[in-house]
Amino acid sequence: MAPEGVTEQRGDRPFLPMVVSYLASGGSLVLGSAAQLLTFAILARWLGVHEFSVFVAITAVANIAVHLCGLGAMECLVRRVARDRAIYPQMLGHNVILTAASGAALVLLGAVVLPFFFTLSPDPVTNVAVITLMLVTNILLVRVIVLTEQIFIAHTDFASANKVVVGFAAARTVAAALACIAFGFTSVASWAVWQFLCHVLVALFCMRAIRGLGAPRYRIVREELPQGLYFSIPFILRALRQNADLLVLSLVTTAEVVASYSVARRMLESSYLSVEALNRLIYPGSARATAAGLHQALQRVRRVLAAATVISLAAAVTVFVLAPVLPYLFGKDYLSLVGFVRILCWVVVPLAMWSVAVEALGASGAHAARATVMGLGSIAGAGLAAWASWYAPPMGTFLSFYAIEIAMVVASWSVFLHFVRRDRRQAALTFGAGAI
Repeated sequence: MAPEGVTEQRGDRPFLPMVVSYLASGGSLVLGSAAQLLTFAILARWLGVHEFSVFVAITAVANIAVHLCGLGAMECLVRRVARDRAIYPQMLGHNVILTAASGAALVLLGAVVLPFFFTLSPDPVTNVAVITLMLVTNILLVRVIVLTEQIFIAHTDFASANKVVVGFAAARTVAAALACIAFGFTSVASWAVWQFLCHVLVALFCMRAIRGLGAPRYRIVREELPQGLYFSIPFILRALRQNADLLVLSLVTTAEVVASYSVARRMLESSYLSVEALNRLIYPGSARATAAGLHQALQRVRRVLAAATVISLAAAVTVFVLAPVLPYLFGKDYLSLVGFVRILCWVVVPLAMWSVAVEALGASGAHAARATVMGLGSIAGAGLAAWASWYAPPMGTFLSFYAIEIAMVVASWSVFLHFVRRDRRQAALTFGAGAI
């Protein structure tokens, strides 16, 4: 029983509605992930080994750039709007300006540099045009679509956010099926056009969907610029880390090993979505709960940690059991796929554990500390992954994965608990001064 005058709580929302929301959020991400995996499988089969490897490489570069596009303004929108809906027009305008400016710069830079490394057409002009089209698609348009999802999350409209996730994934699958299966296109250049048109249609739908929430007020929210950079830089470094091993493996191993490893990595990312569903559901409430200090949300974060650990274990077991099915999707040429997936699937557990801590730091606005932990971890991880992949491929790659994720658990929770103790001391001093 709670003392008289004190209401017992189970977080910010009743337990049953939270479970229902998580199932809806998690279900949407799982459906989206399944559609993405099917898209990946279709492209892998129809494009062939060489074309598919080029597609993966350019997409990997775009995946790094997309985290820089917007300079972290998206997180600022979620955090600020979750606390005060009235600030939404300003934060939307802030996002539009930074996304357009940084996205244009990134596309231009990529269009100049990437044609020296990738050839999608023997004609130089066509080659530049196709690469530019892929960059616009996978940087600017993807950012617009993801921003729409985050806008709905900031307004705690998880049903609409889920529709964006599932709809986007389903649209890409339909586009891949039409391009490859129905019309028989087998080149990245042809797929780039279909992919662009698909993303344009989804982006237009997204802009229409958020129109009723209010028009943007175009101004830069200056105090959020450093916070946004603190938020985005760790993801950029993490994306670099995630591609260091692929780059080295492509130099020292066979195409089959690289292809199977890239699919295994995609499976790991898919299994993490079950944890991401929890984090995206919890984040707005955590932003409110930590407004008076991280110590106020300690119990909440502990519960999230327990839930994330259980969910990640269940995801790992599921992937391990279903791994033998994958060759039927991707083809019999992926000889190492099942073994690689079964080795990597357990990485999702430490990944889930440290993500809870850094998400709590982010929700509280402690982005400098969050960026330090994730940035240093990514830098060290990139170096370790590259060295291990070069020295003992591919087992060295797998060992480096586990080593860095476990180290991240220790580092992130140490920093989180340090901030909890600091906020508790500051609250005690403030209370003491007020009593005097």
